Amino acid sequence: MRLDHLSYAAGPEGLASCVQRLGAQLGAAFTDGGLHPGFGTRNFVLALNGGVYLEVVEALDHPAVEKAPFGRAVRARSAAGGGWFSWVVGVSDLPPIEARLGRSAVAGHRIRPDGYDLRWRQIGVNDTAADPQLPWFIHWDSDRVQHPAAPGGQITLELLDIAGSREHVLEFLGPRGAASLDSLRVRWLPVADNDGESGIVAAHFTSPKGVVTID
Repeated sequence: MRLDHLSYAAGPEGLASCVQRLGAQLGAAFTDGGLHPGFGTRNFVLALNGGVYLEVVEALDHPAVEKAPFGRAVRARSAAGGGWFSWVVGVSDLPPIEARLGRSAVAGHRIRPDGYDLRWRQIGVNDTAADPQLPWFIHWDSDRVQHPAAPGGQITLELLDIAGSREHVLEFLGPRGAASLDSLRVRWLPVADNDGESGIVAAHFTSPKGVVTID
């Protein structure tokens, strides 16, 4: 169990402009991740150091958005102005998490511009939507060499500021959650200091442009 990626929802500016803005801040170029046909969304991705990546995602005008928790959650975050949407924990064993949460993981896939069909299973998006300090879980079914972070990069995630409770998040993550948090530097902030809302407040990176904070 470890951090897999960070998700940032495009706001009123739209996906293309949001990707250009964040890329300019970080001094790096995102790549087109393709469409998520089952969720009604699409993304652009940026591989970071350490097997982690950053995605910028938006909901499309697509009927799947209404049916998919991920699509609905992304659309809601964008409608609220966009910004940090979630953090995602990669796991190698889904059944214990499915048993603990009392539901089955949902299959997802996206077809990259090169034609490769990237596949995974995910669970916990509804929990994230209800309480954004909580991550959701992903298990990759495609070969590891196809993982969005596999190319590596020149940018390193150094610190996450999250409005919420470490203890509450650990309880949600389960028995192996402490190790995943120990490998990730998190600064926990009072929810009251974030207008009463939990979730990612800012992410701090080292990049070719120096230390960059995206909030």
